[in-house]
Amino acid sequence: MEENNEDYKNIPGWGMDADAENEPTYPMKNYTGDDHNRINYERSVQQPEDVEILMSIERPAITRVFGTSVPPSGLSGMIRRYAFQHSEDRYRHWIPLILADRINVFEGLVEDIKAGEFPDMIKERGLAMEWKHNKIGILKKAATIAVVGTVIFTLTRKKK
Repeated sequence: MEENNEDYKNIPGWGMDADAENEPTYPMKNYTGDDHNRINYERSVQQPEDVEILMSIERPAITRVFGTSVPPSGLSGMIRRYAFQHSEDRYRHWIPLILADRINVFEGLVEDIKAGEFPDMIKERGLAMEWKHNKIGILKKAATIAVVGTVIFTLTRKKK
């Protein structure tokens, strides 16, 4: 199934580098004419959709290939679905995706513990190697965390 390039012409900026007459690198680049043939290529076969795929609202069709290792699920999946309802040029798209990534880490920890696998946070966070190769750096981080924690505790403590 060959896609029609006309479908994309309504997307602002789509194919802006395809016009050989509008070459922004001229005269710095040794232009051969082949550079603009990159838009004429045989497209890959469409990957089958066997998991939920979240798609940008700016794209008229799903991309030919996509990741399937971590389909959206749980609270992080709900947040991702919300984010993909908004344009990629909005904070309403990117900030929820960052939040969903952080929540997904916590969900993964919960799944590991449910499965009886307890994460070794010291090794997984690289703290053992950092202690081995950068003792001063890790001590500075620990001191900073202790100071910030003490300040927050002091400021939020209820006074009698």
